[in-house]
Parts: sequence; structure tokens; C-alpha cells
Amino acid sequence: MSADAVTTLPNERAQYLLKVLIQRHIRDGMPVGSRTLSRDARIDLSPATIRNVMSDLEEMGLIAAPHTSAGRIPTPRGYRMFVDTLVRYKAPNERDVEELRTEFDGSQDDTNQLVGKVSDMLSRITSLAGVVTVPKGKQAQLRQIEFLPLSDNQVLAILVINDREVQNRILHTQDVHTASELQRAANYINDNYAGVDLSDIHARLIEDLETTRDSMNQAMLDIVSVAQSAMEGATTPRSEFILAGERNLMEFAELSDIGTLRGLFDAFAKKRMMIDLLDRSISASGVQIFIGEESGYRILDDCSVVTAPFGVDDDQIGVLGVIGPTRMAYDRVVPIVEVTARLLGSALESGD
Repeated sequence: MSADAVTTLPNERAQYLLKVLIQRHIRDGMPVGSRTLSRDARIDLSPATIRNVMSDLEEMGLIAAPHTSAGRIPTPRGYRMFVDTLVRYKAPNERDVEELRTEFDGSQDDTNQLVGKVSDMLSRITSLAGVVTVPKGKQAQLRQIEFLPLSDNQVLAILVINDREVQNRILHTQDVHTASELQRAANYINDNYAGVDLSDIHARLIEDLETTRDSMNQAMLDIVSVAQSAMEGATTPRSEFILAGERNLMEFAELSDIGTLRGLFDAFAKKRMMIDLLDRSISASGVQIFIGEESGYRILDDCSVVTAPFGVDDDQIGVLGVIGPTRMAYDRVVPIVEVTARLLGSALESGD
């Protein structure tokens, strides 16, 4: 979870007033003034005392005044303190859990359809945008490689990956090689590396070439050395994700500006930003919350992203979560994301 060291508030009163201010802002999205805070807090404090506490919170960077408003709103730092130390997370209500279980129980959908269903469910239940990565398939393993001579110093490498996937690579060798030389090189790789993950073959070839360099003729050495690049390039694709309910973001005033929406939707379409965030979450333990600038992407400065990894047999294979404004109802959203990840993992495990 991206976060600075947690600020220590001077007393319980300041903690309580910060919590009440954030809860009020989450509820209605408006700056909170001292009178509103006094009424919501229901404690016997003078308006002057409350203003002094608010001034202290502002100096600590936990709240800020938007424009010329007399009220205050939480900053990302304030939200960070809220989600880490002040909020009391609610167990998902039984209706939401039952809706999730109904979708998962006895599902015969393939993985991609199930992932699409989950992103829709997350969006519907939270009224935010739901996102789920498509679980990566099994590791890419070499079944067979063939080399065919092309013009000049070019060789076509044909790789059979896993059971049936075929990938082609054009290699550039130092010399022109005959068909028989290419066949011997292919035989060497097939005899020694068939059934090995491509990511491992590249590293093993480097080591093995050092030990066999003296016994391998120059032609084979040239071809096999160049073939390393074919192994390196023929890796499994990066994670993909399915996004649902992005139009829900238009319902929040802070995100409804046409320029902001256009930037968000463009970032979603280009995928790189979301893939990066989700990749950062897959190896994490439990729920991760990226608040505003913590994501590292300016376009998400007014958003929070809540994610949780899901897995099969203790192997984390994907990430799901929601995207919404920083003033999302964390107490409700975080447990929903957590339980959905657990249910999706169980569904995938029972479907194997």
C-alpha cells in the first residue's frame, strides 16, 4: 500500500473530529464547516475550539480549503489516516454477499466470462467502476522449434508453445547457414529444452553455452546464441483486465468535468496505467488502497483504487478491485472487494 508514515494526531478529540469531517464529506461531497462539524460530532465544544482543531488539522495537511470556501475537505493524506487508523470496516450486508454467492455457485462459465461477471457485480454493488484482471494462463513452454533459412543472414524460427500455439521469429545470424546446420541446431534445442518454460530457457542457454562452447561447432554456436532472443521474445502476454461501470464515475461531481472524464476514459482505453497498478497489487498481501496521488498517475489524483489479489491453491493469479472518487465509502467498499476476491478464488479453484 502506497503511503507516507502515518501522522500522529495530538489527541483523541482531533482524531474524532477528523473522522466525523471525512464521514460527512464522503456522504455529501461538500466542504464541511465548523458549524456542520459541531452538529455532526455531537460533543460539547465551542465553535472557536472546533475552528482551532480544524486549523491544526489543516496545518498537518490532513484537510484543506477548496478555493474560497469556508469549509474544509479531506486531503489524500487525511484519507490515508482515515483508512489506516480511524475507519471501522463493516461486514458486507447479507444481501450483497448472497448476490455474489449466487453468481459464483455452480457457475459453469469459462474463466473470461466469469471475470466479466465479477467486474459487473463489483460495479453494481459498489456503484463504482469494477475491474478484474484476466488470470494468466499456464507458463509458456517450448514444445518444438524449427529453423528455416531465409535470404542472406536471416533465419525463420518457428516455435510451438504449450500444446498448439505457434509463434514465428525472424533471427539475424552472423553467417549464412545451410538447412542441415539449422536442423542440427534445432535438434540440440529440442533435445535439451522441450517442455521447459521459455523464461527459463533463455537463462539456461546462457549457462549451457559456456560449458558446451568448446564441443559445439561455430555454426551451431551462432544459431543457438541468436535463438536466445527468440526465447526471450516469445513470452506470455501481460495481464489483461475487464473494466465495467466506468459511467458510474460521471455521477460524482469531482469527476464529472468533461476534461477529467475524457482523461480517465482515455487512460482506461490505453490500459498501461491500470495494468501497472494491478501488477503492483498481485504480489501484495490482502487489500491495497491507492488514494489520489499514491497511484503515481496524475489523472487519478481525485480517485482511489481499492484492489485485492485472488488465487488458486495459494498461487495468486489475478487482481480485482474498484475505482472511484477519493470520497468513496471505504468502510463498505473495502470488505466487498475483499470477500469478492475470496469467492472468485474459490470459484476458480472448484472449476479446475
